[in-house]
Amino acid sequence: MSDTTFLLLGKRLALAALLALSAGWVHAADLKIGLAEDPDVLDPDQSRTFVGRIVYASLCDKLVDISPDLKIVPMLATSWDWSADGMTLTMKLRPGVTFHDGTPFDAEAVKYNIERSATLQESLRKAEVKSIASTEVVDPLTVKFTLKAPDATLLAQLADRAGMMISPTAAKAEGVDFGLNPVCSGPFKFVKRIQQDRIELEKYAGYYDAARIHFDHLTFLPIPDGTVRLANLRAGDLDMIERLAATDLASAKADANLTVASATSLGYQGITVNIANTDAAKNPLGQDARVRQALSLAIDRDAINQVVFNGAFAPGNQPFPPTSPWYDKDFPIEKRDVAKAKALLKEAGLDKVDVKLQVPNSPEQAQLAQVIQSMAAEAGINIQIVAKEFATMLKDQTAGDYQATQVGWSGRVDPDGNIYGFVVTGAGLNDGHYSNPDVDKALNEARTSTDVAKRKVSYDAAQKILLTDLPIIYLYHQVWIWAANKKVEGFVPYPDGMIRLQDVKFAN
Repeated sequence: MSDTTFLLLGKRLALAALLALSAGWVHAADLKIGLAEDPDVLDPDQSRTFVGRIVYASLCDKLVDISPDLKIVPMLATSWDWSADGMTLTMKLRPGVTFHDGTPFDAEAVKYNIERSATLQESLRKAEVKSIASTEVVDPLTVKFTLKAPDATLLAQLADRAGMMISPTAAKAEGVDFGLNPVCSGPFKFVKRIQQDRIELEKYAGYYDAARIHFDHLTFLPIPDGTVRLANLRAGDLDMIERLAATDLASAKADANLTVASATSLGYQGITVNIANTDAAKNPLGQDARVRQALSLAIDRDAINQVVFNGAFAPGNQPFPPTSPWYDKDFPIEKRDVAKAKALLKEAGLDKVDVKLQVPNSPEQAQLAQVIQSMAAEAGINIQIVAKEFATMLKDQTAGDYQATQVGWSGRVDPDGNIYGFVVTGAGLNDGHYSNPDVDKALNEARTSTDVAKRKVSYDAAQKILLTDLPIIYLYHQVWIWAANKKVEGFVPYPDGMIRLQDVKFAN
């Protein structure tokens, strides 16, 4: 073959490569992230999974966000003002923002979103926006919320799913099925989803802050097994993973091809008990607080932390970690006491009790459940472990098709976000249908004051009751751990566990 032929062939290959790039055949800036579970429905009003919020961080911008040091910062709202009496909140909105379908983002869109959260039958955000009496469009870029009573938690709620803005055009057209093809205003727009396999997004060219987004395509892949997730990262099939197993932390840190980041969680892991949600609650664990107290006393939280998590997490017995200013120090973590647990069962008229505990189908959570099973057995509590895919487990929990679930919560900036929705009568995340008017009163009072000391009194009053009733048996507080290929740079860990991709890119 002559030199001329080689030159001609080289030009043809170069042209072919150029055409491939222009046609979208090659995506040099594609990011692949491994998730620990598959998210549930991708509708901010209907969803409840932690991994769903990770997807939303790229898909659905919020009115406000948080900073790494947990301050409320602007996002779609550029500024806000409270009235002197705390009864109205006025927000100025960011100009020039559009949803992924071209619908303008404005005050009318905010009004629609807040009212949808409050009125959609399937909405889980009702408790989060219940303090809003009305939403008024002052002008196209100004919206005013008038409250029923002062609500110290509202800004924090608007920094999460209640503040995620979706296209009114798409939401009206799709109704309850909006989550099948979500349309928001974030840096990436929805392309497709294959359940249990992947969620694909692509960069939204019309994003108001597009210069800080450095990936053309973004793919989330649910891989429940942490060991497999890490193996995929090492093999180059993933660029980043969330919730690196604590048992893999030392290995990942020693790998020169990986970087590791971490942040202490705002949330908790525990056992949510079905108290009154369908006939499935009609069993000793659901009907008698003494049985729940016995289960709690049979569990050695320090041992769980060491055996399952290599000491990386923090034992806990409340919705707030012991280091939190909201933690009630009058009720420290009780030491394991099998004899007292047996005595409580006897007091309840039982020698033994059977409990079905549903758990996520991940190896780490399975090991946790097995340790709890072994400990509980010594007190006469026989636990049957039922492993389920995570979204299915939550669906069954919402429907009341369970006795107890090992499940957690990623945590919120305001303490209200860790407790109110789970234990107040009729609240959206109160899957066990627990109800106590004194708890309701205390937690509603905590929402009406911005005085930290007064709010603490209310939370302590609720905790005193909840630590006896135990609708949720708290176990530990985790640390978020991320691992990434060393070429990924610019990632900032946040205590909420989200993956924000602004300024994240591949190293040159």
